Amino acid sequence: MIIFLFGEDNFRIREKLKSITEHYTKIHKSGLNLKYFDCDKKSINAVFDQFNKETMQNSMFKEKKLIIIGNPFLDINFKEKFLNTKKDLINSEDIILLYQNGKINQRNSLFSFLKKNAKSQEFKLLSPQKLKIWAKKEFEKYDAIIGENALGVFIDNVGNDLWRMSQEINKLSNYKDKEKIEEQDVRLLVKPKVETDIFKTIDAISEKNKKHALGLLNKHLRKGDSPLYLLSMINFQIKNLLIVKDLIQKGEPFNVVVSKSGLHPFVARKSYFQSQKFTFSELKKIFQNIFKIDLDIKTGKIDPEIALNLLVAEI
Repeated sequence: MIIFLFGEDNFRIREKLKSITEHYTKIHKSGLNLKYFDCDKKSINAVFDQFNKETMQNSMFKEKKLIIIGNPFLDINFKEKFLNTKKDLINSEDIILLYQNGKINQRNSLFSFLKKNAKSQEFKLLSPQKLKIWAKKEFEKYDAIIGENALGVFIDNVGNDLWRMSQEINKLSNYKDKEKIEEQDVRLLVKPKVETDIFKTIDAISEKNKKHALGLLNKHLRKGDSPLYLLSMINFQIKNLLIVKDLIQKGEPFNVVVSKSGLHPFVARKSYFQSQKFTFSELKKIFQNIFKIDLDIKTGKIDPEIALNLLVAEI
């Protein structure tokens, strides 16, 4: 059996993965036939060789194996080797689970194979309404109740980052200790973090969706976020893209780019895929433009909010 989990909501992917492994270990108590390989942490060839060895070997306990492969779409070599053994994998009595975080090119041959031959489940980012339902259920796990206005502020401050939302729910629930959570409690303990939305703004810019990018930018400004702080965050992300793009142009593979960039692994991975949408010269031009706008703002030549809007409009 082949199982395929994918999508941008890696929190719910991890929750599903946890549920499957817990169910497996409940039945197969030895745990010796649960194997885990992550293409994001080892060389792709090493991952496939180990994976192939496991699928070829019989279990000494006559148990079904659960073989988990994380992020298999990171390298074309893994895809090709995997598809070369597809007949054996389809007929395997073991459980082969693949999961991929983030966006996937759905015209990819590995994706097409898995959609056709695996039990697949996509985990999209939750809509605002579904976020409210999800958050309410999480609060209920702590026997906590949150008011509707408080919940609205909570969603606005956190967005659809379920990792952070889970932590904030835990914090609020412990703070109120089964008392109703009100709007003032949320505003006191859960601060909006512009950093979590900057990636969305950069995404919109890189997709040439100026209308969406300008909308996100002005949402920050309406919240009272400092224009210079916003500019510094955009500058930070563009600089990251330049670092990553430079390594890519030098022919470095994904894993080397992540390690050599000196960035946090999450930031490096995100920047790797975003940088594909820019040329190196485009990124340099944007970086130079940011420097000029920053100088013009600090010398009083231009209004900060107008400068930010012009920056995005000209990309």
